[in-house]
Amino acid sequence: MAGTTWALALAAAGLLVTARAAWRLSLWLYAAFLRPARPLRRRYGSWAVVTGATDGIGRALAFRLAACDLGVVLVGRNPAKLAAVSSEIKTSRPGTPVRTFVLDFAAGELAEKVGALAASVRGLDVGVLVNCAGHCYPYARYFHEVDQALARDLARLNVEALTRVTHALLPGMVERGRGAVVNVGSASASILPSYPLYTVYAATKAYVEQFSRSLYVEYRSKGIDIQCQVPLYVATKMASIRNTSFFTPSPETYARAAVRYIGYEPVCTPYWPHALQWLLFSLFPEPLVDKMFLNTALGIRDKGRAKEEARKKNKGQ
Repeated sequence: MAGTTWALALAAAGLLVTARAAWRLSLWLYAAFLRPARPLRRRYGSWAVVTGATDGIGRALAFRLAACDLGVVLVGRNPAKLAAVSSEIKTSRPGTPVRTFVLDFAAGELAEKVGALAASVRGLDVGVLVNCAGHCYPYARYFHEVDQALARDLARLNVEALTRVTHALLPGMVERGRGAVVNVGSASASILPSYPLYTVYAATKAYVEQFSRSLYVEYRSKGIDIQCQVPLYVATKMASIRNTSFFTPSPETYARAAVRYIGYEPVCTPYWPHALQWLLFSLFPEPLVDKMFLNTALGIRDKGRAKEEARKKNKGQ
């Protein structure tokens, strides 16, 4: 009798686990392929502010948001690049209002500069904020090889700038009772068990995720959706990847998926092959994944050091 009871209990537990897994799979399939995108302009407002808008994911998101009939405020440190992106958006989307704001997050007086950004968009119906400006290592290196200037820039761009810009623009959303904030995180902090030789970078991105999760809970009742998007590798200059593949999309391909996810989960991986890649990683023991990424990072470190030595040698000649 006791054996029969245990067998029934185990069968029930197995059924519950299977049902839960099937439910989660169905939810993921719906979100990845069937769930409609939010009507951004109607739900949140008529303008989007995008930091890091001159390159990579930030630039691609600015174009996609313009395609959603939003005016865009492009924020970046290079006036020439800002002007070029602005011109391209106006050419591809005639009639789209575009503004630019020069802001170097790595420079000093960050509080005053972010305050000036907030003042420049005051009066605009800013419905979407995308915090995409960020910084990474030039190449992989051990923690003791990270100089103070690099560590300062990582903290300033990935943590302080994102926090200050969000803090500056959130009050307007609260006043209007609607808005969406998208913070671009990283798989280095959210999906992978570790990210060796990029330790400080990964740590700053862990801040981005927890910051977003907590704000999601704080502001959801106020009509504001806060989200951390977690991409894996995307073919960008910051990632030092030129060629695209199934698991490594172009910024434009990633941006199409990213816009569809705005306003939903507090943390998400919008490009579905990245989610599949995460699942594959999760099937292996963590020490094995750690070793794989350590070996990859060591290879990147060797190549980076060789290029750096060659540049120094050429400069000295």
